[in-house]
Amino acid sequence: MATKIKAKIKAKIKVGVLNDMGDGTDAPGDVTDWLRREVEAVQAAGRLDAEVEFVHAYGLGLPSGTAAAVERAFQDLIRQDVALIVGPAIGDNALAATPWVEAAQVPTINWAGAERGRGEWMFHLQVGSHEDESLVMARHLKAIGADRVGVVYDQSPIGTRHLKYLEDEARIIGLDIVAAEAISPLSEDASEAVERVLAAQPQGFVYLGLGLSAPAVARPLSASGWQGPRIMNTAGLRGYHGDFAQACDGWIYIDMHSDSNRTLNALRERMGLGAKQAVWAAKGYDLGRLVAEGLARAEDFTREGVKVGLEQIKWLPAAEGEEGTLLGFGIQDRGALHGRYLVLRQWRNGETVEVGA
Repeated sequence: MATKIKAKIKAKIKVGVLNDMGDGTDAPGDVTDWLRREVEAVQAAGRLDAEVEFVHAYGLGLPSGTAAAVERAFQDLIRQDVALIVGPAIGDNALAATPWVEAAQVPTINWAGAERGRGEWMFHLQVGSHEDESLVMARHLKAIGADRVGVVYDQSPIGTRHLKYLEDEARIIGLDIVAAEAISPLSEDASEAVERVLAAQPQGFVYLGLGLSAPAVARPLSASGWQGPRIMNTAGLRGYHGDFAQACDGWIYIDMHSDSNRTLNALRERMGLGAKQAVWAAKGYDLGRLVAEGLARAEDFTREGVKVGLEQIKWLPAAEGEEGTLLGFGIQDRGALHGRYLVLRQWRNGETVEVGA
């Protein structure tokens, strides 16, 4: 009598990709290739014996769209029974999504700047930080002798959160904020706000926000002939696209990659990536590794199992930040990057140049 051999059925994991930067497949910010690349690496190493399917959902979120659109995309992924979600990418939307994630109990990794976008189930790869960036900017201005600072900020959760932390640090280190003007995050002309700030005679000028309104601030500031140091948060990352870098020439900003990072430099060499691709490669690589390692370390592929797998990620060299920045989570640690992960850079003639703190 012939013996029947039962074929091994390979496990299948669904990973949801939540894109809050557009409402269709042509939306910017797709990270799927990086996720797939790192998942395939752990599969090839024999550390993950499961098929991984990436499923997508789109919802144009804040500030151009709505939180409701992001929630619809999130619920679409939940209905598809995903074990893990990647996204949102914008801080306002990560803040909105956190209670949905906690209620659904699905492990989720957002890659925004909102430290408050964390929870038991909401993990966070810091692509910037509403809380830490303002501290770095304040200390830099103080170090170069710009003791009187003027601020234009987005009237939004991102802008106001940055401002609060800038004010808190300014009080501690003796930085005087002589004027602070709010503008719409979609402003196309901030001339009046800039004029009011300059009337207070600042020694340093700060922009805080998502960045869509940053050129509207930079243009009248440049036209005024004012010559002092100017600095912005990770809104300056928009300089990698379009004419933003030209509009914001001379501005120092917070970036996520350093010329000194050996992990990033090795990645760029392997993939033949240019300087303007460095920051996106660093973020994509780190995000992909978190997903791949979380799945590889999971004892089972339930949502609880994947959550525990993410908590086991420890001390991986990060491609983001300065050399020595580490990547990982913990039992009550939901912020992935540890160390000097924020880097001061400046737009000069369309090129990004690292500057000292």
